[in-house]
Amino acid sequence: MPSQKRGTQQEIKEMANHKSSIKRIRSNNAKRTENRYYAKTTRNAVNKLRTTTSKKEAQDLLPKVSSMIDKLAKKSVIHKNKAGNLKSKLAKKVATIK
Repeated sequence: MPSQKRGTQQEIKEMANHKSSIKRIRSNNAKRTENRYYAKTTRNAVNKLRTTTSKKEAQDLLPKVSSMIDKLAKKSVIHKNKAGNLKSKLAKKVATIK
């Protein structure tokens, strides 16, 4: 038997009794995977922007990262207030780079 961590998605079995709930489980898993991918990609872009020391590069990255954050908020992956806070902090960070 392959080693599995307790509580992971692999271990949880579908206990649905209706065809529609089985389909819903499948679609929820697909959406969760996609949301996790975009959230992780955005987090990486935010971290790259935060660690940038070049003013020019930071100014080029800021609109792209802001757009990514807005898309996550629009799809309710993150809350709209969190998106606003992130964008505000990033803009302040870019403004202070010399």
